[in-house]
Order: sequence, then structure tokens, then C-alpha cells
Amino acid sequence: MNLPNIIRPEHTFIGVSAPTKWRALQTIADKAAKAFSVDGQTILKALETREKLGSTGIGNGIAIPHAAIDGMTSPRGLLVRFAQPLDFEAIDDIPTDIAVVLLFGENNRGEYLNVLAAIARRLQSDGALAAMRKARTVDEFYSDFIADSRV
Repeated sequence: MNLPNIIRPEHTFIGVSAPTKWRALQTIADKAAKAFSVDGQTILKALETREKLGSTGIGNGIAIPHAAIDGMTSPRGLLVRFAQPLDFEAIDDIPTDIAVVLLFGENNRGEYLNVLAAIARRLQSDGALAAMRKARTVDEFYSDFIADSRV
């Protein structure tokens, strides 16, 4: 799985302010709309619909909001670090400070499961998460996420 083709440096953000999960989804939808030239309301509605099925907060301060978006031809994503951790209703009740957003087309449903698995594997390393949380710049944050090896 080639994550750098799905989540690019220019789609990486740190210091994103959002007081609630629902405002975070709105901010994410706005950023994704600009990045991928897709209607922001379409993205927001899809993310909210998915979130109502169950939280995408996977624990350890991580959320992976994801949704199918009409018109998208390949999976695309955003990497986000919030200015302040927020309640994403994760199973472990740890506030979320990092979100990896995945959007995919209806025809990519099979592929997106592989991408979600690759993202989850990247985020399983405590070293990777610590580095991502300490990163001072967008470039450092992105590099810590994409790096193949961890120290």
C-alpha cells in the first residue's frame, strides 16, 4: 500500500482548532473539499453519516474518519493534528489529537479496507505516535507518519 499516493504532504495540517468532534468533521470536510475539488457539504454529510454508525475514534488519541464520496475515483486522505485534543467518543475515552481522514469512491470499497489497515498499522507504533505528537512542522509531522522505519 503506497500511502504517500493517498495522503500527500500538501494535505497535512497541524494546529487545527475544533471544540467538538462534529466541528472537527466540518473543518475536515472544508479542507478536503479544497484539496480534492469535491463539494464540502457532500463530504460532511458522508463523514457525519459514517460517524453516527459508530465512532471512528480508534483509541490512543487517534481517529480515522472515513466515508465513500460519489465522484471520487481513487482513495485520498488528509493527515490532521488538532490544536487541542477533543472527545471523539473513542472506546478508551482518550481524547483525540490526531486524525487520518480517508475518502474513497463507491467503486473503491474493497481497496479502502486495505488502506484503512495500512493506516492502522502505521499508527500502532508508540514511537511513530510520539514523533508525530512532537513534530513542530507539517513536514516533520508528515514524515513521521510516512516513514517506513521507526527508532
